[in-house]
Order: sequence, then structure tokens, then C-alpha cells
Amino acid sequence: MTQGKLSLANKGTNDSTSGEALVAPAPPTYEEAIAGVSAPCYNDVEMLTEFTWDDQNIRRVFIRKVYTILMIQLLVTLAIVALFTFCDPVKDYIQTNPGWYWASYAVFFATYLTLSCCSAPRRQFPWNLILLAIFTLSLSYMTGMLSSFYNTKSVVMCLGITAAVCLLVTIFSFQTKFDVTSYQGVLFVFCMVMFISGLVLAVVLPFQYVPWLDAIYAALGAILFTMFLAFDTQLLMGNKRYTMSPEEYVFATLNIYLDIVYIFSFFLQIFGTKRE
Repeated sequence: MTQGKLSLANKGTNDSTSGEALVAPAPPTYEEAIAGVSAPCYNDVEMLTEFTWDDQNIRRVFIRKVYTILMIQLLVTLAIVALFTFCDPVKDYIQTNPGWYWASYAVFFATYLTLSCCSAPRRQFPWNLILLAIFTLSLSYMTGMLSSFYNTKSVVMCLGITAAVCLLVTIFSFQTKFDVTSYQGVLFVFCMVMFISGLVLAVVLPFQYVPWLDAIYAALGAILFTMFLAFDTQLLMGNKRYTMSPEEYVFATLNIYLDIVYIFSFFLQIFGTKRE
């Protein structure tokens, strides 16, 4: 009888001990949780490399940086185009010395491949901005020389048309819910069409100039790079299916700038009147 009572007492003690072991510990208080923890402080570079697109401030900093560099590029290009178009001595010099054009084309091609294919140079400051400046000057020279062969009024008109189209496309890309970044296959097919058309023109034009064929090619090119402008703008925004890393502000600027320059060049072929 005594042994039975002792076993019941031991059993009750074990049950109470196990019940106490199952009780979860109390969570720390707010003061204990924040004790010794200070708010992190990040500079601009750390923010762009450690944060994601969830932070709206990072997105705004990235977009503002891209468009600031882009505006400087476009102002430099506009100044060179105006110089080559309105200044007759400069225009005569560049038209009689085409070697500078081919030299600028070589520089353009080399810097474009470097910035597009090599991630280290386009992310390392200040070499990324130096390469981007060389790229901008070389492409501006090529664009200015192309404009020098056209009538002054045609160049001004095409500049206005390009500015209006790019502004409308940019507003559309920011406001619409339509995701252009998900149509990469369409852009690739369009690029193949342009490539084949360019080969056909390269074969046909040496034998006989066909104005309507050249105009169709220029119209297709203007449509293609207008689509690329919308595509690159939505990559910059970062709220669609595909996004661009905040570290790639040089690459984003490069793409949008190239789209705008190509749109102007194709509009010049469509609407421009060559000098006699």
C-alpha cells in the first residue's frame, strides 16, 4: 500500500516536471531586443549592391542617375550635330576627311563591346564613366557627320520628331501595365528581319539605288528601336517581368542612348532631304 502511494507520488512529480518542461520561454522584451543594436548606415554604393528592388528609394536613385547621365550624353550629341550642321568650315572638313569617321567607328565598336560584354569595366568607377564618355564622343561624331549630308531644316525637323517620339514612348513605358520585357522573342525575330534586310540592301545598292527599299528599311529600323526604347525603359523601371540590376546604371544609360541615336538616324533617312 505504501509502495503504491510512493509510485503515485513519483508519477505526479514526474508529470509536473514534464509539464513545466513543455512551457515555452517568455519572449524578450522590446528593450532587450533592441539593446546594443544600432540602425545600419549605408553609403550610395552599398545601397546599390546590397538592397533589392523592394526599396523604392534605391529604384528612384538608380533612375535619376541613369537619366542624368543620359541628358549629358544627349546634350553633347546635340552640340556636335549642331556644329557639324551649321558651321560650314567644320562640315567641309569632315566631309573631305572620311578617315576620321572610320576611326570613330572603330572606337565606337571597341568601347561598345567592352561595356556590353565585360561586367568589370562597366561597374568599376571611374573607368566605366571614362569608357562611356569615349563611346558618346565617337557615336556623336558619327551622327554629326551623317547629319552634315542633310539639309539643315531636315536635321532640325528630325530632331524634333525624335524628341517627341522618345518622350511619348518613355511616358507610355512608365504608365502602362503592358509588359514589353516579356516579348524578347518578338524583338529577336524583328532583329533577324532587319539583319537579312541589311544584307539584301548591301547587295542591291551597289548595282542600283532603290529609294522605296531604303525607305522601308529605315521605317522598320525606326519601329524596331522604338520598341527597344520601351523595352530598355521598362528594364530600368524594375517592376516588370525582367529587371536590370541597380549596379548596371552605365549599361542602362548605354542602351537607352543608343536607342535614341538610332531612332534619329532612321528618321533622318526617312524624312531628311540630302544637300545638293
